[in-house]
Amino acid sequence: LFASISNAWLSGQWDIHQMSHPLPTTLIILALALKIGLAPLHTWMPEVLQGLDLTTGLILSTWQKLAPFCLLLQVQPANATLLLVLGITSTLVGGWGGLNQTQLRKILAYSSIAHLGWMILVLQFSPSLTFLTLLVYFIMTFSLFISFKISNATNINTLATSWAKAPALTSIIPLILLSLGGLPPLTGFLPKWLILQELTKQDLAPLATVAALSALL
Repeated sequence: LFASISNAWLSGQWDIHQMSHPLPTTLIILALALKIGLAPLHTWMPEVLQGLDLTTGLILSTWQKLAPFCLLLQVQPANATLLLVLGITSTLVGGWGGLNQTQLRKILAYSSIAHLGWMILVLQFSPSLTFLTLLVYFIMTFSLFISFKISNATNINTLATSWAKAPALTSIIPLILLSLGGLPPLTGFLPKWLILQELTKQDLAPLATVAALSALL
């Protein structure tokens, strides 16, 4: 709200398509980054997701991302630096944060941060690729949350004992997790591969390398 009001004040129009002044543009990007939980504005996300039940957590991880993303797609900043910094920070924080966690919802929160980082990295060069990544992320996260809900698992120990209850489901969960991690030949690898290709085309090979290494974590 503050960003759009200052934009109207400085430029005399309420439209966010042609935001020319750098101040409201930066403000609105940071505000939307806070809303979707991009690093370094991510600190609320793992804690909040950990406190929610799995259904509400699913809504927070998927549905809640749509509106801020629609706005981010419409705000095209003059310089790409801010979005690239937010993107690369998010992939790194998402990778590091998920280490040494036993709570499934926290791991999923960090996974969400990392995936959003990948989307933000390529947002300016290929919005359709961002949309594809978002769609694939939604499908994988949805199936994972539903699987956890069926097996009633909120931490890794519960997951280990769910084999006796639902063997078929328990054998599918690692596949979804590996797909979420972006392992070929699973679906989750496709958007990452295309994003790395796009970043290399834009002469951002060092950035692509850092993003690829962060995905290993």
